[in-house]
Amino acid sequence: MFSYYLRLAWISIIKHWGLSLVMVTAIGLGIGASMTTVTVNYLMSANPIPHKSKVLYNVQLDSWDVNEPANDDGSPPTQLTYRDATYLMSAKKAFRQNVQAQANSVIEPEGDGALPFMVSARANSADFFTMFDLPFIYGSGWDQSADDNKEQVVVLSNDINQRVFGGEDSVGKSIKIGGNYFKVVGVIDYWNPTPRFYDISTGAFNDSEEIFVPFSLIAEEKVNRSGNTNCWKSPGDGFQAFLNSECVWLQFWVELPNEQAREEYMSFLSAYVEEQKALGRFERPLNNRLNNVMEWLEQQQIVSDDAVMMMTMSFMFLVVCLLNTVGLLLAKFLGKAPEIGLRQALGASRRTLFAQYIIESGCIGIAGGILGLGFAWLGLQGIESLYGDMLKGLTGLDTTMIVSAIVLAIITSILAGLYPTWRACNVQPSQQLKSQ
Repeated sequence: MFSYYLRLAWISIIKHWGLSLVMVTAIGLGIGASMTTVTVNYLMSANPIPHKSKVLYNVQLDSWDVNEPANDDGSPPTQLTYRDATYLMSAKKAFRQNVQAQANSVIEPEGDGALPFMVSARANSADFFTMFDLPFIYGSGWDQSADDNKEQVVVLSNDINQRVFGGEDSVGKSIKIGGNYFKVVGVIDYWNPTPRFYDISTGAFNDSEEIFVPFSLIAEEKVNRSGNTNCWKSPGDGFQAFLNSECVWLQFWVELPNEQAREEYMSFLSAYVEEQKALGRFERPLNNRLNNVMEWLEQQQIVSDDAVMMMTMSFMFLVVCLLNTVGLLLAKFLGKAPEIGLRQALGASRRTLFAQYIIESGCIGIAGGILGLGFAWLGLQGIESLYGDMLKGLTGLDTTMIVSAIVLAIITSILAGLYPTWRACNVQPSQQLKSQ
């Protein structure tokens, strides 16, 4: 029976192809607009490391000015000072801990005609690679002794390894970075978590770094630090004064395997801050934070209010398109009143007629959904062209979004078809037969 209804729906759609095309286009425009904004919001709010997001915690300490909070909502600074971060690292109170900062440098390849080029770098401690599960092609990250001994070691991205060493196993080889020779200990495959949760201070949707070097080399000035730096009072003159200042510029993450470990680490942070208060620092009320990955992204409002507003407006546009579809379906189905009256007189039940016209509405919805995917693709390409690298990686339709678009189109078209179908099924056969 279902295939029979499908055949009737196909015949009806072909017979009234102009009206059907208008309805398919209306649904397609609504689905395309809504799926464009839903896709951007969906990818913005995705969990970048789902298998570990509940055990990785960002650390915040409120070392800010007593007269003014760091943020309007009263939350502490998003980064730590050098002295606080290095103390937390040396204390080793977490299962794993990582201090990091953005950096940059120049690679000087060897060989005739090879030109130096700038690379983005991350200065981090040894646990970085294990905590964030970086995929290695060759070798591995460095160990704790490399941090302690300030060894000049480096992990390369696959792109840099291809560019400098032609893609071969470069572990054990040397590479000249910023005028110093570094020993390659590992090469990672493509790794670009979205959002870039481990450091959102310089852009939550920027690309990950091209090389990784020990954080301890920052203090040795073997690597040039970069990234976002905020100070509430003057750091003084010289790099050492900057390291001892109240400027925040470091990201600090810990891995805590369970709730008990989290509570113990929070107690440790409180004790540390109380100790610093006794020394004249941390004059603000106790305001430490430990947020896991998703809590951290939510606190930092990675999905902007503008994106949410655009999604709301696109759904309102979908509703308008569906209201137009309701009117068109009503005109189409009521135009079949004589046919419906005749079929009822021959024994067709209202249930049968209802099923037939709902299936026809669903078929129009499927066609509208497929057309809507095309519109959504065009919309995402337009957004990428408009915003460029800012939304790079957030303008692709994955399988989840494709299936969601089709399901949304079917559901909304069936809902749009309920009232016209109900009106059509309530046609009085006697009146229709008399009129003929």
